[in-house]
Amino acid sequence: MLRGIDVSSYQPSSYDTDGLSFVFVKATEGRSYTNPRLSAQTKTARDAGLVVGFYHFLWPGNLTDQAEYFVSKAPERRGDILAVDWETTGEGTRASNSEKDRFIRKVKELRPDNRVVLYCNRDFWLNVDTTSYAGDGLWIADYVTAGKPRIRAEWRFHQYTDDPLDKNVADFSSRSALRKWAGSA
Repeated sequence: MLRGIDVSSYQPSSYDTDGLSFVFVKATEGRSYTNPRLSAQTKTARDAGLVVGFYHFLWPGNLTDQAEYFVSKAPERRGDILAVDWETTGEGTRASNSEKDRFIRKVKELRPDNRVVLYCNRDFWLNVDTTSYAGDGLWIADYVTAGKPRIRAEWRFHQYTDDPLDKNVADFSSRSALRKWAGSA
């Protein structure tokens, strides 16, 4: 198992990368929000030689516009991983299953050289998702022992705690295996 974290504007631009193999950086949300620390947080990860991913917090509606907005703000580099964060919004709404699927497919169309994965929590995966479509892989949030999410589906990344920050593991034997997978979209 490889160790990693995900960061957003709540974390500093410089963060501890010791012992990490990857980081996911929040890039965008909806059709107008861009993480003001995106560039600096990306630089921290790249300077440490980490595999880098970017995620978009999905809102219902305007899927094509959201996908285009996301790929216009997330740095374009082969081997980076793109993710859709599918959960309940601050307004208590959520994108539907078909919207989530269309968003993933549109991002894959716009960025064919990048892996695209679905991030959601265990409850969404088990009780909201009806299609089991996760693009190139599932990034599941379930706050239990690292690498032991309580699902039967295959997963690539597991967020196992958010204390003191979002910590993740990846189901790859080495950083080079992760880098090879990410670069072979």
